[in-house]
Amino acid sequence: MNGLLGRKVGMTQVFDEAGRQSNVTAIAVGPCVVVQVKSKETDGYAAVQLGFGSQKKQRLTKPALGHLEKAGVEPVQTIREFPLDEGEEVKPGDTVTASIFEGVSHVDVIGTTKGRGFQGVVRRYRFGGGRATHGSGTHRGPGSIGMKVSPARVFKGKKMPGHMGNDRVTAQNLRVVQLRGDENVILVEGAVPGPSGGLVMVRKAIKKAAKAS
Repeated sequence: MNGLLGRKVGMTQVFDEAGRQSNVTAIAVGPCVVVQVKSKETDGYAAVQLGFGSQKKQRLTKPALGHLEKAGVEPVQTIREFPLDEGEEVKPGDTVTASIFEGVSHVDVIGTTKGRGFQGVVRRYRFGGGRATHGSGTHRGPGSIGMKVSPARVFKGKKMPGHMGNDRVTAQNLRVVQLRGDENVILVEGAVPGPSGGLVMVRKAIKKAAKAS
C-alpha cells in the first residue's frame, strides 16, 4: 500500500550532519488497522481500507459497527481507502506502521485547510481594493463583476466574497527528512495543510515516482 492515516503534530526544525537547518512538520502516522481488503475479482480494483484512531462504540452507527465487527476490529475514528500494490497481501485485522515509508524520499500529504469563515475578496483572493481617499465608497469591494447589456449576467467562477478555507488540499513532493519508525513519526520538509492535531493522509509521492521511472 502506498499510504497511511495520521495526525499533524506541529512544526519544528532539525539540523543535518553538515549543520544545515530545515523547517519540518512532524506527522504521527499510524499505526493503522486493516478493515477491509478489496480485490479486482470482487470489487473491480485492488485497495485496502485502513482504520485510524480509537472511538467509543456508542458514537458509531450500526452499519459502521457491523463493518468493523466483520473484520474483527475495534471501533476506529476514521476509515480511508488506499490503493494496494500488486502482489501485496494483507488481511483484515493486520496492523500497518510507519515502516512502509522506509527508503521513501518524498511523500504527498493530503489534509483539510483551516476554515476562515465568510471573507471578502481582499482577504480571500488578495484583491488590491479601491482607492482609500477622495470620497471613495469602495475601499475593499471587488469592483465591477459583470456587463449590463451583454451577456447581462455574472459569469460562473467569478472571484467573489464567500466561504474561505476548509478545503481538501494536497501538498505534493515533500522531502522526507527523518523517519522515526519506533515512534511512528515522519518529519517532512515544509508545511502541510490543516491545524495541529488535524487528520492527514500521507502517501508515497506519485509524481516523484513517475519521474524516477
